Parts: sequence; structure tokens; C-alpha cells
Amino acid sequence: MEASTMALCFLALLLSVAISTDGAGECPKSTPDNEDLKLAPCASAAQDANAAVPSSCCSQVKKLGKNPKCLCAVMLSNMAKMAGINPQIAIGIPKRCNLADRPVGYKCGAYTFP
Repeated sequence: MEASTMALCFLALLLSVAISTDGAGECPKSTPDNEDLKLAPCASAAQDANAAVPSSCCSQVKKLGKNPKCLCAVMLSNMAKMAGINPQIAIGIPKRCNLADRPVGYKCGAYTFP
């Protein structure tokens, strides 16, 4: 392989790695699965619509809610599924937290933020 072709392939590889890790996805500078860890205080509230929502959960949801695309991705992430999170219940947490600036009407997969 010619040196210039090899250099071009290496550059393309570096660029693809940079694009996949620079937060170009739903959550800036992170992945939905990593962001999901921040919502650990929400676990019981995301499984039971009658469970109290801890203030620590509401704080994290408020931060993530500034980017509805990220919040949605986190609620539908593989990590959330493995943790037994019910998306139909989780989607209501911003409302249960009484967040005034929640993403009302934002479509999240098969769900819509109330």
C-alpha cells in the first residue's frame, strides 16, 4: 500500500473515531448509557407511577431535559432497559417533578412527554 493511501486511511479512521466520541449524537460529550447512570435516583419512580420522585432525580431530569433529544435517548437506552425502566412511566417523570420547562409534547419513540 502506498504511503499516501495509508496516511489517508489512518486519517479517515481518526476522523471516524473523533466523530463517534465528540458527542455528535443525542447527548453532547457522552452517550445515553453513560447519562443514564446520572438518573439512578429515578429508578423506582421510573418503574412505579405511584412512587415518590426524589429531588435528586428531579435535579438530574431538569439538567437532561434542557436537551429533550438526550433525555429521550436516555429513557430508551439499553442501560434503562436492563435496569427495568418502564418508558411509559419514565416519560412522565418531568411532569411529576413539576418542571415548568419540561419538553411537553416532545415525541420520544412511541411516547410523548406530557
